[in-house]
Amino acid sequence: MKQDIGEAMNDQLIIDAHYYNKLDIEGFSRMMRAPSYCYKFYWLEAIVQLISENRTEATYDEIIDEMISNAWYSVLEFHIHLSGIWGDGGPKDNLEKAVLKLRDLSGLPANATKVEIKNVIKQFDKQLHAEKQALTLNVPYKALSGFANKTGERISLDSSAGRMIAYYNKLNESDILLPYTFGSESGLSRTLSFNDAWMQMIKDNTVAIIGWIQCEKVKWLQSNNPEVPGLIYKLAPLDEKMRKLSHVRKLWDGILDLRGVLDVFTDELINEEKYDVDHFIPWSFVMNDELWNLMPMDSSLNSSKNNRLPDWNDFFVRFARNQFIMYEMIHEREGIRKLYEACYKL
Repeated sequence: MKQDIGEAMNDQLIIDAHYYNKLDIEGFSRMMRAPSYCYKFYWLEAIVQLISENRTEATYDEIIDEMISNAWYSVLEFHIHLSGIWGDGGPKDNLEKAVLKLRDLSGLPANATKVEIKNVIKQFDKQLHAEKQALTLNVPYKALSGFANKTGERISLDSSAGRMIAYYNKLNESDILLPYTFGSESGLSRTLSFNDAWMQMIKDNTVAIIGWIQCEKVKWLQSNNPEVPGLIYKLAPLDEKMRKLSHVRKLWDGILDLRGVLDVFTDELINEEKYDVDHFIPWSFVMNDELWNLMPMDSSLNSSKNNRLPDWNDFFVRFARNQFIMYEMIHEREGIRKLYEACYKL
């Protein structure tokens, strides 16, 4: 019976039986087991993404650029700590450090595109060298530990990087095909060559494998960020068009055409020509676009409030007042009710 690769049983991936004939699927399923830091998840995710783009090899540098791009939104928009923090409040994870440093160097916003992020990485490559180099110290070969010591020569998994690299390259030639092998270059220029058979399996199952990686990543992140709700939705930006806030905007346009409404934060009349619809409680806290939480507000204020929780004593009465106005008009005006129903159907 066929099983999806994303299905996990006893922490093992179950895939179509024919892949087991030549690939160590159990070893692959162990690539994310018992990580010390979160960047192990991002490492494998980056490799899978590069293979899905038909790359047959990649340097450490290219893989790390992919990792930084993938972690950018979670770290900056939602202040998620990838592997917890030290006693002084500093992040433990070197990938998180790289993201924060690049943000400080570039000033790029949290919702920057992957292309924009990779472009500024190139601009500040020298300044990021130490953080990038730190990400290569263990994970490239530690990630392969699930394939080690099954046949032939045995090795301590605490061996030096040079010994581990030589061991895995030899293992791939004689006993077990590995997802990748190591080039002879040094530092961030070292190349990983992806095995053809593994590339085919990954291409055939990219969506499911990425889903599996993200599931394991979310488990790790949630354990390190227990105070963060809805963490699964905080790995990548949502398409604003998919959220369809334009329907809510039309509702408030209709209300403002009929009567004045005071801004929750300034207590001044909303300017119909210059306002935004945004969340009273920031979206990063409640993770929804429900109508109760969406308020008209001055567009210049909206761009500066920066995901801070509003002070309850200062603003809740105004928030409740606007809620009352909205629902009163929904019940009293047929046109407003139709605009409301368009929001409700989303």
